[in-house]
Amino acid sequence: MTTAVGGVRAHARIGARDDGRGGTSLPVLDGDGPLALRRTRGSADEARVVLVGAMSGPLGGDHFTVEADVADGARLRVGSAAATIALPGQSKGQARYDVRLSVADRGELHWLPEQLISVRGSDLQVTTHVDVGAAGRLVLREEQVLGRVGEQPGRLASRIRLRVAGRVVLDQELACGPGAPGGWDGPAGLGGFRAVGQLVVVRPEFGDAPVAARVLGENSAVLPLAGPAVLVSAVAADALRLRRLLDEALDLLG
Repeated sequence: MTTAVGGVRAHARIGARDDGRGGTSLPVLDGDGPLALRRTRGSADEARVVLVGAMSGPLGGDHFTVEADVADGARLRVGSAAATIALPGQSKGQARYDVRLSVADRGELHWLPEQLISVRGSDLQVTTHVDVGAAGRLVLREEQVLGRVGEQPGRLASRIRLRVAGRVVLDQELACGPGAPGGWDGPAGLGGFRAVGQLVVVRPEFGDAPVAARVLGENSAVLPLAGPAVLVSAVAADALRLRRLLDEALDLLG
């Protein structure tokens, strides 16, 4: 971790490898500053890691980076101990949170952090870059809550870019809160809802049997992507209802 004028720089890295005995080893598990990584009990073939926020943040001017690399034949599940709260800081600069994920052929990653809460006065840019091999598997969940109870949100910009076998199949950006492009909270945007989420699922079998587009209730939809991948988008009044919608969609996908 480094502390520079304008904020904190912190980096966390996870490397998962097939241990040759039917399980998954973690030769790389390194976090600093506010990004602490803890291995928890997994299953016979899957390693599990929890990201623990050791400090408040990200604050204005901070730059956090989290990387996970899942090699051929390895299985990794990553969660977080609590929600991430974007807060205003002494610095008026924008905070950044970068996530970089790589899944090799026959590798599998479940990236399931808790919600990101955008607090009034904060300004955060979240960027998630994912590369999945042709026979790799991925479940990625992203949930954002705009403001605490009874509070207006800060500014939040979020981008997900997904490549499968080197081909871009998703490049989506959402901006909300003060300073975001007009209409973000209108009928074509969030429509007054304060929780928004995405679920990205990549499975090789989707290439042979694509998932059909469908609406799930009033506030979520399943959208097949150009490749063995599916995007589920949902909005809800609060974080609990949003999680239920995304869980139901994942159950539907099998």
